[in-house]
Amino acid sequence: MKELADIKDVLEFYQMLGFEKLPIELKDFRKTDKINIKTVLTSNENTPIKNYYLKEEALIELRKEIGDCKRCKLSKKRLNIVFGEGNPEAKLMFIGEAPGREEDEQGRPFVGEAGMVLTRLIEKMGFKRTDVYIANIVKCRPPMNRDPEPDEIEACKVFVEKQIEIINPRVIMSLGRISTMTLSGINKLKITAIRGKFFYFKDIPVMPTFHPAYLMRNPKDKWLTWNDAQKVLNKLAEK
Repeated sequence: MKELADIKDVLEFYQMLGFEKLPIELKDFRKTDKINIKTVLTSNENTPIKNYYLKEEALIELRKEIGDCKRCKLSKKRLNIVFGEGNPEAKLMFIGEAPGREEDEQGRPFVGEAGMVLTRLIEKMGFKRTDVYIANIVKCRPPMNRDPEPDEIEACKVFVEKQIEIINPRVIMSLGRISTMTLSGINKLKITAIRGKFFYFKDIPVMPTFHPAYLMRNPKDKWLTWNDAQKVLNKLAEK
């Protein structure tokens, strides 16, 4: 009975993280040793994790490492930690700034109106949400949807960096100023000036573009984001 309870806990945890399938059968799971995220990530930093199951397990262990996070003041009013979701072997990763109200309520990234804009972009690029991976720089909602503050970003960015390391996407699209600033290391940048030009985060090309919430307020700029997306598709086609 304990074995069944353990399996139930694992299945519920997978569902909470947004995974829609298990890469192995349960009989294989019973024979598999638990994977330590620190062992996986530090055993050989120059060798990306390639196995689907190892990536999935590493993400689960990372979520456990975050725990009921109290590393910054955003924990005081949040409803849910919004870890991220999608394909652990995604070729394309989208990284936003922080959860909004709907995301905080559901514990999933980009599920509100801005999420609908992002989903349409993903589909227009020829993917489904389950094909890509979606995360944010900050995992908890800032009050009144304000910009995350430097100490909040500093407390949380190690986790998105580990997500990137685990997934090892071919290309990242950074959505908005905060995401682009954090991944590029450039302070006080203007997204209007830097968007559309690739930079690199640990050898991974990153395409900065407008945040979907900005596009809701400025729909005339959607064509610019589509231009950025086409550059991403061209970059993916190179490999």
